Amino acid sequence: MSFEEMWADLLPIGKDDAGGGYHRFAWTPPELECRAWFLDEARRRGLDVEHDPNGNMVAWWFPESGARDDAVLTGSHLDSVPGGGAFDGPLGVVSAFAAVDLLRKHGTALERPIGIGAFAEEEGARFGVACLGSRLLAGAIDPARARGLTGADGRTFAEVMHNAGLDPEAIGPDDDLLGRIGCYVELHVEQGRALTEPVGVASSIVPHGRWRFEFAGEGNHAGTTRLVDRRDPMLPFAAMVLAAREAAERNGTVATVGKVRVVPGGVNAIASSVTGWLDARGPADDAVRRTVTEVDEAARVAARPHRVSVELAEESYTEIVDFDHTLRDRLAGTLGGAPVLPTGAGHDAGILSSRVPAAMLFVRNPTGVSHAPAEFAEQDDCLAGVEALASVLADLACG
Repeated sequence: MSFEEMWADLLPIGKDDAGGGYHRFAWTPPELECRAWFLDEARRRGLDVEHDPNGNMVAWWFPESGARDDAVLTGSHLDSVPGGGAFDGPLGVVSAFAAVDLLRKHGTALERPIGIGAFAEEEGARFGVACLGSRLLAGAIDPARARGLTGADGRTFAEVMHNAGLDPEAIGPDDDLLGRIGCYVELHVEQGRALTEPVGVASSIVPHGRWRFEFAGEGNHAGTTRLVDRRDPMLPFAAMVLAAREAAERNGTVATVGKVRVVPGGVNAIASSVTGWLDARGPADDAVRRTVTEVDEAARVAARPHRVSVELAEESYTEIVDFDHTLRDRLAGTLGGAPVLPTGAGHDAGILSSRVPAAMLFVRNPTGVSHAPAEFAEQDDCLAGVEALASVLADLACG
């Protein structure tokens, strides 16, 4: 199937017709349908599919020599953020299949295997930790902690994996799989306006992380409780949101509170507790850490007069990822001097870079919007991305 046909097959899955965004959360029906699509595309090409213990999938194209080691892995993920765009993740998977088709069409003779990966729970939309599948694979998260992660529906990661036919006790680093990978190249839609050419190469991923703030007060009646008697956690939470913007401006970072949970959530009830999630990113580790510290301090100061307690927990953090320079420069050279640029978005490539040489290709996004329905890439640019990925795979797997 062509790129256009594969894209058309995936496009309706998990789409919210009212809002236009996508809801493909790990191991929910839409994401399972995407997984089935992946398996169908692999079988159509006669590729061998490997399921690792962490929910990741790899479709293998092996050379005639039978070589299994020093493989070139590509791909991305199939899950989405709430109300996300169509391109974030799936573009890399569809492009990988299309690039393999292009290499086969040209009669390319492999010296090393090529794998197409689809990583689990990259967005962290269901269990709160981004790149969970690749973190487990690379040993970047404690398996016991991962098993206990709980989604909004109250189900744990272990329970969901078990119901999907996987063994939650088997999750964790897969040194055998990693030992067979020579390098990883992930194609992804660019998630800002920095790329002005159809295709670019990533230089680095800036430090980024997620923190959970818990504000505990006292639930009460909105009409009969005097202001002086209230222990309203919404007030210090609101101060925390404002403090995040101010701290980011002071430290040259970005900070976002994009998710909040209010208990009990009634219009006529004072909240008993509020949970807010802070996403902070920036050019340097100390700037990001300082931003979070300042937000925490501001939240605690705001909470005291309202007799509200504050707890802060780090859910995930990734230090700066400086992609392998040799691999990065090789990609840029193969593509005739493609522009090289950093990104503020996290990716599986950033996690895997701690274990294998990793690099990324970006496809231009004219809207500059991501994690929202307006995320977009022109078809000609997508096809240019396929051509670029095919050239890179040919150079790495045949050179």
